[in-house]
Amino acid sequence: MTARRGLRAAALGYLALLLLIPVGLVIYRTFEPGVGAVWDSVTTPAAISAFWLTLEIAAIAVTLNTVMGVVTALLLVRGRFRGKWIIEALLDLPFAVSPVVVGLSLVLVYGRGGWLADLPFQVIFSLPGMVLATVFVSLPFVAREVIPVLREVGDEQEQAAATLGASGWQTFRRITLPAIRWGVAYGVILSTARAIGEFGAVSVVSGRLAGETESLTLYVQDRYQSFDTTGAYAAAVVLALLAMATLLLMTGLKPKEGTQ
Repeated sequence: MTARRGLRAAALGYLALLLLIPVGLVIYRTFEPGVGAVWDSVTTPAAISAFWLTLEIAAIAVTLNTVMGVVTALLLVRGRFRGKWIIEALLDLPFAVSPVVVGLSLVLVYGRGGWLADLPFQVIFSLPGMVLATVFVSLPFVAREVIPVLREVGDEQEQAAATLGASGWQTFRRITLPAIRWGVAYGVILSTARAIGEFGAVSVVSGRLAGETESLTLYVQDRYQSFDTTGAYAAAVVLALLAMATLLLMTGLKPKEGTQ
């Protein structure tokens, strides 16, 4: 009993040291000048632009990764072809590669002198480049959540539907999608959290133009380097609130997933 309490206290202390104390200190420093100063900081044109740009990037990236994640999961679980391990390895590449390397790679491909530098629209230092960087770093989550669900439910019902004359789309919509919906939802939440908090890859390809290509994470760094600690802390609290909302959604999904 004593050993268990000691381990529990050590775990809680470790979490407090890494999470609770730093986040609590940020919140304290944020509201130290007063609520009015915080409100003024988060309602500046640059802060509002960074907030909406972050949500826009996350919405586009998560939508793309949701569609491709489900397709990739179906391909890996239901498909029969050689070289499947290559797709498996590529799917996990964002976990192994530094986001800064991802941003640099995009610059080399789409930037001046790159292989795809002659596109009719600008990619680097604009929204498309930021979306591409975010798509890459949040790529695996939906697929990795859906793959084990597909393996668990099997394909007996899908085969029965095909035998009865159902089309591929009807089978997916009425059988496959309801079976994997909580895995998809969980992956979407993880992808959203990763997309909102992305810094490294986006910082390389964004150009950091205030009010244009500055996401909320970049805005925090910009305000801190400009000695506007109130603005930096306030924006950091907004990011923390978004993370907490994501955590609550993840927690709320667990009972639902277990009851299906």
